[in-house]
Amino acid sequence: MLKPPAPPSTLHTPGWQHYSVAFSPFHTNRLAVASSANYGLVGNGRLHLVSLGPGPSALPGLALDKSYDTQDGLYDVAWSEVHENQLVTASGDGSIRLWDIMLKDLPIRAWQEHTREAFSVDWSNVQKDKFVSSSWDGTVKLWSPERPHSLTTLHAHQMCVYQALFSPHQPDLIATCSTDGSVKLFDLRAPAYAGGSNAFTRPTSAAALTVPASGTEVLSIDWNKYRPFVLASAGVDKTIKVWDCRMVKLGGSQEQVGGVCELPLVGHEYAVRKVKWSPHRPDVLASSSYDMTCRVWSTTPLPSGGHMLYINDAHTEFVVGCEWSLYDEGLLASCGWDCKLNMFRV
Repeated sequence: MLKPPAPPSTLHTPGWQHYSVAFSPFHTNRLAVASSANYGLVGNGRLHLVSLGPGPSALPGLALDKSYDTQDGLYDVAWSEVHENQLVTASGDGSIRLWDIMLKDLPIRAWQEHTREAFSVDWSNVQKDKFVSSSWDGTVKLWSPERPHSLTTLHAHQMCVYQALFSPHQPDLIATCSTDGSVKLFDLRAPAYAGGSNAFTRPTSAAALTVPASGTEVLSIDWNKYRPFVLASAGVDKTIKVWDCRMVKLGGSQEQVGGVCELPLVGHEYAVRKVKWSPHRPDVLASSSYDMTCRVWSTTPLPSGGHMLYINDAHTEFVVGCEWSLYDEGLLASCGWDCKLNMFRV
């Protein structure tokens, strides 16, 4: 295991704790950071637009281009896959907002359907005119930027849905993770409702597959970009797990429970808040944790034994977000509650 040789490039935004970072799919030198005042517990949010430029070392330098203020904390951000200047945010007041970075101050559209905190947004890179959001209200909503209301609502879990992600391989497949310890796969072509749910509360949408991933909260998931039906999950149990979900039967009405854990990755000392597969390698993933580290793992065993490639411990608070550059292989950004965006190369 190696430490990254150079100290990271850093951008500091005093007073704004970071929750999420996203690289633009159109521009090699542009990224966005979703942040909140007061650790996201109460108060405003701010969307930061950051550019990469020449730096003093082999790493790019980071510069703050502009920012947008919101009335409630921002928990996630995703770039549009169809419009190079647009992105969408998830907010603590339940709102989903669409922004155009060529315009000042205000979003170009806002949707207020979630009844609790909106915690994740993800733009489909297969059906590029759609994005999905998840919320602490237990729902997942499918959106089109052109439509005034959501296209579909999945009552995915009875508890918080921390993340919902489109499959990069199957246009109608969404994965979710929740407080209830499960990872679920939903086929949007089969929006049946699950039997046996408590009719006095609300029905739960039928999942094509439910993976009992953990005995505690699952905080993050990610699809492998090269292996269809392979996901990673991570959360409060401090372990990253790689799941083979190829047994799922899509298009039917039958619910399944399954998933095979191919590999547990152990090493974080506290809850793992984000897990991200490399866009360039089928066997490499990154994770960020409340133990103040961002780590890089190989699912292929290393010659020295074990699976951990790197530890970056430059943060001084919880590390809640991490993201790989889509264009520059091995370039990784991490962000956290120390109000810092760090960029390093592995």
